[in-house]
Amino acid sequence: MNKFYSLLGLGMKAGYLKFGEMGCEIAIKKGKCKLLIIASDASENTKNKFIKLTKKYRIKHIIYGSKDILGSSIGKGLISTIAICDDNFSKAIVKLL
Repeated sequence: MNKFYSLLGLGMKAGYLKFGEMGCEIAIKKGKCKLLIIASDASENTKNKFIKLTKKYRIKHIIYGSKDILGSSIGKGLISTIAICDDNFSKAIVKLL
């Protein structure tokens, strides 16, 4: 497991992350999301939906990793989207990529 996934696990413990489609959509619409991570193997509908949302709300997004690895890095099952809700933490994630 590389530093990116380890950092996601740390962010989960710190309470900086929202995950799943509903949790991420709420975080985006409330203006809490600073960075959105979309799994590369997420469905096209999911990708398109969240890319449109991030453009509308001017939030940076990245497509990275698989649903399985993203989910296991935060101690959950298959996760297609993760919203990072802290400025400094989102900057640290971007630096690793």
